[in-house]
Amino acid sequence: MGNGLSEQHSFLSSIPFFQSFHIAILGLDSAGKTTVLYRLQFNEFVNTVPTKGFNAEKVKVSLGGHRTVTFHFWDVGGQEKLRPLWKSYTRCTDGIIFVVDSVDAERMEEAKTELHKIAKTSENQGVPLLVVANKQDLRHSLGLAEIEKSLALKELGPATPWHLQPTCAIIGDGLREGLERLHDMILKRRKALRQQRKKR
Repeated sequence: MGNGLSEQHSFLSSIPFFQSFHIAILGLDSAGKTTVLYRLQFNEFVNTVPTKGFNAEKVKVSLGGHRTVTFHFWDVGGQEKLRPLWKSYTRCTDGIIFVVDSVDAERMEEAKTELHKIAKTSENQGVPLLVVANKQDLRHSLGLAEIEKSLALKELGPATPWHLQPTCAIIGDGLREGLERLHDMILKRRKALRQQRKKR
């Protein structure tokens, strides 16, 4: 009897039963955060108004390899007065999506400051980061290499895994691919944390 239970326990502990992830969606106002959220949820373009607080949605997403993953998204307003609140939404998050407007070259410096501030807080050390370069369909959008340089992504340091994904949230281009990368980074981090705990 006891043996059967321990076998069952070891079997259960090998199943990745926590296929549910908390993700904070951050970025400057007008970058397209809420458009990203509702494109993922309804697979359609939803006309949005500036987010005064936050939008929270639970979204099931089919990723490659027949995986269906549940994401709990917290889309937090990006206006300057709301940014101090970002910290409370990233406290126990599995991943961060940071949305930038690829056309808004003038505010890239501001986006960089906010991105580095949030990525370098002690509780976010090592939290995977998906940088969504939105509005890539527009004619004057910056290229990926330019955005990577403007946001100084390489300066985030080896502790923070990141991926820069070109997207057009209005039609949904690139979002699924970006989420797959984020999901992979989260799983890799969880595995590393489990191994660290075992060594103790």
